[in-house]
Amino acid sequence: MPLPEDLLEALPSGLPANRSSAEAACAIAERIARLPREAEAPLIGINGAQGSGKTTLVKLVAEALAKFHGLRPCLLSLDDFYLGQPPRHQLARLVHPLCETRGVPGTHDTILLGDALDALGRAGPAERTALPRFDKLDDDRTSREDWPDFAGRPDVILLEGWCVGLRAEDVPPWTGPINALESVEDPEGAWFAWSLDELSTDYAAIWDRIALLVSIEVRDLETVIDSRLKQEEQLAAGGDRPRMDRIAVTRFVQHYERFTRALWAAMPMRADILFRRDGEFGFTEIAR
Repeated sequence: MPLPEDLLEALPSGLPANRSSAEAACAIAERIARLPREAEAPLIGINGAQGSGKTTLVKLVAEALAKFHGLRPCLLSLDDFYLGQPPRHQLARLVHPLCETRGVPGTHDTILLGDALDALGRAGPAERTALPRFDKLDDDRTSREDWPDFAGRPDVILLEGWCVGLRAEDVPPWTGPINALESVEDPEGAWFAWSLDELSTDYAAIWDRIALLVSIEVRDLETVIDSRLKQEEQLAAGGDRPRMDRIAVTRFVQHYERFTRALWAAMPMRADILFRRDGEFGFTEIAR
């Protein structure tokens, strides 16, 4: 297997990485390279709570696939498939006010994601597939002319997202609120029930395509809040656009809490590869 030092030397400037994350990326790339070659590119799912390092790890995996295995990957983020503000506002009116906030299953455009996967799978050498982009500070999808295109058909599709691979059956049934947000704004679990139903249908159909599932586990919810706060600062760096403070981030993460805890409980049995990440972005593969 290629050495992590070889990957670190080949990385483009500005991509954050350490020996541990490079070693994890090389191990994942090795597993992907051993998958049977099919007519369509295999879909690789990578999940982890906010701030778990999955976006950076996916970029490292892409570099390792290209450098060491001669494979051409396409990178997709589930975050880029969030519904824009108008459809979420409509859901807030028709379903539940909490639907206005992006995050839980039901607030992604799964039709657009499925269409993108289909287009990438059948693309000819001269065809280009538009890849959506979502601006988290604006909390809305960017305009179509700002979307990048992927040329031709990829050898591998890497899909990263916090709930990628999570199944409705992984989520414990409602027995009452588990945090302040739910206690005040969803005390009867109506919003949760709607989101769980969404997870069981359109999302499940996409997860069924996954050939290899990778999961990153972090220590606790406070780690998620701290990491999301750092991400918010990085997104707003050098600009004057508003960002969330700790109170706002804590409330935001509470939208995800029930599903995040379900993810942590399910992935030791569900994921093909499971990593535990420490506070210094060290990745330890968990043998099962």
